[in-house]
Amino acid sequence: MATMLTTMNVETMNAYNVKTIVTTCPHCFNTLKNDYPQFGGHYEVMHHTQYIKDLIESGMLSIDADKASLSKNAIAYHDSCYLGRYNEEYEAPRALLENVPGLSILEPARSKDRGLCCGAGGGRMFMEEMVGDRVNITRTNELLETGASTIAVNCPFCSTMITDGVKAADRVDQVQVKDISEILLESVKRH
Repeated sequence: MATMLTTMNVETMNAYNVKTIVTTCPHCFNTLKNDYPQFGGHYEVMHHTQYIKDLIESGMLSIDADKASLSKNAIAYHDSCYLGRYNEEYEAPRALLENVPGLSILEPARSKDRGLCCGAGGGRMFMEEMVGDRVNITRTNELLETGASTIAVNCPFCSTMITDGVKAADRVDQVQVKDISEILLESVKRH
């Protein structure tokens, strides 16, 4: 079934002459970049953090230093598995956060190629743990230990899992979970 759906997707995208795909989902990024070429789907696949980074570097998107509302706060950054460990993209998300003037990026003890999964990619979003803590609780606690008031993510699944972890820790009033693009939006110059 998956092979048939992939083939149909590739045929449709090729019929429309798709060249570039931008996705907010690291899981989709991984599939489109690494699996679709086997079915004739040869596209430039970009995660939204890579795309936004290119927009900033080309001057098409500018950061307004006066609008950086998070500049007095520190954020903890969570590496998603499918962007980080599976596709070795650690630089683009961090480069975007570094563009926000005065923002301090706090790395949890396990980050980059040693990052801990939030649990969603393995289907843990829909399962109850029988032994020990849920993976998202463990990961959220590591992020909370940084002392950051905001946790930055680059994946909608991670956002859900970490948000649930913040709720479980009863820290909703103190800690926000935001996608990197949301953090940047607060600092983008409007023309």
